[in-house]
Amino acid sequence: MPVSPDTTQGAARLAPAEEAASAAPRPEPQAATAARPPKTPRTDAPVRDALLRLLYVAALVANDVVAVVLAFALGYALFLLHNPRAALTQPPLWGYSDSLAVLVAAVVATFALRRLYIPRRDASALDLLGALALGASIASVVALAFSAFWTRGIDVPRSILVWAWAGGIAFMWLGRLALRALLGQLRRRGWDTVRVLIVGAGPEAEALRDRIVAAPELGYRVVGCLAEPGAAAPTGLPVLGDPSALVATIRAHGVGEVLVAQPSLSHQQLVELVGQCTRERVSIKVFPDLFQIMAAEVTTSELGGLPLLRVRDVTLRGWNRALKRAVDLVGSAVLLVLLAPLLLGIALLVKLTSPGGPVFFVQERLGLDDRPFQLLKFRSMRVDAEAATGPVMARPDDDRTTPLGRLLRRLSLDELPQLINVLVGEMSLVGPRPERPHFVQQFEKAIPRYRDRHQEKAGMTGWAQINGLRGRTSIVERTRYDLFYVEHWSLLFDLKILLSTVAAVFRGRNAY
Repeated sequence: MPVSPDTTQGAARLAPAEEAASAAPRPEPQAATAARPPKTPRTDAPVRDALLRLLYVAALVANDVVAVVLAFALGYALFLLHNPRAALTQPPLWGYSDSLAVLVAAVVATFALRRLYIPRRDASALDLLGALALGASIASVVALAFSAFWTRGIDVPRSILVWAWAGGIAFMWLGRLALRALLGQLRRRGWDTVRVLIVGAGPEAEALRDRIVAAPELGYRVVGCLAEPGAAAPTGLPVLGDPSALVATIRAHGVGEVLVAQPSLSHQQLVELVGQCTRERVSIKVFPDLFQIMAAEVTTSELGGLPLLRVRDVTLRGWNRALKRAVDLVGSAVLLVLLAPLLLGIALLVKLTSPGGPVFFVQERLGLDDRPFQLLKFRSMRVDAEAATGPVMARPDDDRTTPLGRLLRRLSLDELPQLINVLVGEMSLVGPRPERPHFVQQFEKAIPRYRDRHQEKAGMTGWAQINGLRGRTSIVERTRYDLFYVEHWSLLFDLKILLSTVAAVFRGRNAY
């Protein structure tokens, strides 16, 4: 198969701090300290926001009740549709009112106990779906048990119960997504906001600031940061003092949440910060340094009666590896069959629009245990793309990309031939994206634990990619996400990433 030069969308800059030499000079902390403090919120805002949160919780409860009733009614209608004679023997829908009331009460009570009526700003749509599915399953079992032991209601056909369970989950999820979208729009306009204080400076604080700015629908408003004297504050944030001024800053600026992004803090300092936030009734979250702290599960063990802590083996082994391989094998084979017409059409378009070169682009990448393999893609650049420059990174509006190639990259369709890499076992459907040896040598010198991401097979998509970390984004932050995936792998985690990939493709962040 012919090989042509191309660039990789996986190659990226190291980190914002590593490009400081070419960036514009930042203001000194003293100058940032003098920046104007955020405006004091309106006096009626707390009352307004409290009322909004109360109405939102009431709307969640109403949504769940309506969803369960609709799903039960749908199940009843489908039962009669598939069993015409049942209309003569089964009671009307309102005859099941007692059973339906028990089911509704069980759902509301279970969701309340599982804290599903407490608004969360950071839950993803798939996490919400999983929480609703688990809660609805528990509620269904509770309702069945209660009906069997404490009521003498009419027996409900099993098909109705199944439809009520599945339809209830779907309706509740869609309704909650709509309510959350509405609340997000209100938060964009200044309703139900939380004033956030960042403790720390450097790349971690920059990453937090960037994510908050990119998600105004969460309602976070950063008032500034606390940094050690001489530390460079995140761009655009005033330095309100050092970490010792935490309590005074919380009170002066009405802070509702503290984000700690300073890995150099000692355990004692962190404990003191947590205690201060607890006394001030302020939520606190810590941004971990994944290069110093293993974020893996720790369980107890023993050696001849001597207690030990066992850190989870982060490498897939045994049946876990066999299960992941089975999913990859079946998934890639099915997708190759289903997408065969699309793959053939793209191949013909590549050949017709760029007749001077091959259809496929083949490039060496490093995968599991640093083993090289030949990655397949549809060619999206000129044949001589790197003839004069050597290995370089892809960039937005790259003039080396063909017109068709720009569309393929925007929709990630150029990656589809990698299903063949998955089928033969060189890659996985989900995993850290593979890099070229040239860039791996650069990154491993600058980034601690970079090679740890090669403990698993490279993937067509990954945890970093669905969070927008592709293209010319920070390879440091991307590595954090890759390590998190490696250390927390599960089949459900893979499923979540695969489902999220569809939405990420249409968003197209940093896809070029």
